[in-house]
Order: sequence, then C-alpha cells, then structure tokens
Amino acid sequence: MRWLPKGYGGERRSPDEIKRDGWREQGLLAVSIGDTRLTWPERELVRQLGEKLYGRSAASEVRRA
Repeated sequence: MRWLPKGYGGERRSPDEIKRDGWREQGLLAVSIGDTRLTWPERELVRQLGEKLYGRSAASEVRRA
C-alpha cells in the first residue's frame, strides 16, 4: 500500500464543483460574465458589480476602445 500526502491522489473536482462548494461553505461567488446560464441582465449586473469592486477588466478596456 502506498501512502500519499493529503491532497494528492483521488479524483479532481471540476471547476463548477469548486465554485458550488465555495458558495455553500464560505459564501464566495465566482461568476464568469460569459456564463451562458445567465440572462443578459444578470451578466450586466455581474459586470457592474465587478467594475464597482475591482475596476474595469482588461477585456472591457479592449471592447470599449
């Protein structure tokens, strides 16, 4: 039997599983503006919140130029 340190081996969680667990366990929300599950008003709200908290993204600077 081989001993593996914690965090090594086993199966990797998908990015969506990590995001879901972060929301449920810590109240953290990671949302992509390009997420197709969101409607346009929802994506716009996410964009506005991101700009308010962190400033414009590099992608929005390119689009607006």
